[in-house]
Amino acid sequence: MFDLTELERAHAIVGAAMPPTPAHAWPLLSERLGTTTIVKHENHTPIGAFKVRGGLVYVDRLKRAQPHSKGLISATRGNHGQSLAFAAARYGVPVTIYVPCGNSTEKNRAMRALGANLIEYGEDFQAAREEAERRASLDGLEFVPSFHPDLVRGVATYALELLRQAPDLDVLYVPIGQGSGICGCILARDLLGLSTEIVGVQSTEAPSYALSFAAGTVVKTNSSQTLADGLATRVPDPDALAIIRKGASRIAQVTDAEVAAAIRAYWTDTHNLAEGAGAAALAAALQDRPDIRGKQVGLILSGGNIDLDLFRRWVMPEAASVAGKVMV
Repeated sequence: MFDLTELERAHAIVGAAMPPTPAHAWPLLSERLGTTTIVKHENHTPIGAFKVRGGLVYVDRLKRAQPHSKGLISATRGNHGQSLAFAAARYGVPVTIYVPCGNSTEKNRAMRALGANLIEYGEDFQAAREEAERRASLDGLEFVPSFHPDLVRGVATYALELLRQAPDLDVLYVPIGQGSGICGCILARDLLGLSTEIVGVQSTEAPSYALSFAAGTVVKTNSSQTLADGLATRVPDPDALAIIRKGASRIAQVTDAEVAAAIRAYWTDTHNLAEGAGAAALAAALQDRPDIRGKQVGLILSGGNIDLDLFRRWVMPEAASVAGKVMV
């Protein structure tokens, strides 16, 4: 998909807009897992999530190839849209973003604040995506999928940073939404000639990639009802699946309850707030605790964009209950 020179070029594009994100070995988290654990903090980007990297590389290529483009259009649950809005504003390109009805209020506000024309449509991401594709052809806009070589090349820059800082990682846990993050990690690892095992992580309520990984072909699901909206994928991308099947050892599945526990663990052990997808890697590592003892473990904290109301209801329900009683 790309070579090391192209990855370095992507890193320079990203670096013009933001500094490298930190990767920390947190003592309490390592104690919790019983092994040395390094967290790559993609929650520290300008949009609070890793996808900003892909947006920057995608829009940079578009601006050079089509300097008079009418604009971009895409669909998202939040972070992909924020990425495109951030990059489009930086390059002076109009962008329209479709989100499903009932999408995260705070992510919607963030996309609008970044300059996106936001439209709510459909009951889930897939419905919003299909409408965005239809509007793209009608309005002459460039549709940006959630998985594209430019996006992968961009997000692979976080793996380049991490694996150069910690080349001796034995295993790296990576959440899977549409697949750009884990594919970027696989390709960066291979380009650097490392042997790090890469484990994908999905929700038990949205296991399309896990089912597809096991079947060897794309398996669609009828729903994706996880509270971890960054993992809510019903239809895997076939190109992403091919890379994942070749380069990942397996795909773990975590429950919403396990993700909530991992969000609490990140807060107590590191004082970092993780969104659902951002905490999924830790949730999977906690499942594997007996098997990873003594290994060098990497965790991708892919984002920290969780709505306060969702955090209260899902992650801290006891606190929400107490707050409700106080208000009464």
